[in-house]
Amino acid sequence: MRLFPISQKRIFSLKIAKKIIISLIFVFIFDFFLFPAPILASETKTAQLNGEYINNATTTPEDPGINNNLPENNDLKILKSGYYTITAYNSVGNQTDGSPCITASGFNLCKHGVEDSVATNFLPFGTRVRIPDIFGDQVFIVRDRMNARFQDRLDVWMIDGKVAKKFGIRVAKIEILAN
Repeated sequence: MRLFPISQKRIFSLKIAKKIIISLIFVFIFDFFLFPAPILASETKTAQLNGEYINNATTTPEDPGINNNLPENNDLKILKSGYYTITAYNSVGNQTDGSPCITASGFNLCKHGVEDSVATNFLPFGTRVRIPDIFGDQVFIVRDRMNARFQDRLDVWMIDGKVAKKFGIRVAKIEILAN
């Protein structure tokens, strides 16, 4: 009596079954021996050799683990912060004066082409600000003025008019940074 009786119906021919088994063995060997699974950074420990840590340059003796964080920008000191109304504009004639690309400080927005400029009446030209709730750590520079009736508003310059219109009117925290 046989333990596994031979069936008359086979799912695969022996030739195909042999190819499948060889392929699976090849995949196993290739995957696990030639490309071992990466070790998670949180599980690694820094080796110490003669009192010196031999890991990456961000490692310190106090914290021998791997630092996987982005570098912090500690040179930006916040002088003042508050909640203000924020709008957006772009360089078109009906939103600006006769020279849409030139700001009140003489800066050419169109030639510069980077969305890092703001217009406001309550800060001097050259002041750096951040709007962390909307733009994260991006730093903007006050380069333009708004209509005199807006004394507590900030206008962010954007290249695309559709994006500026979609931005709408928002209230967010503005951080005024030390220069």
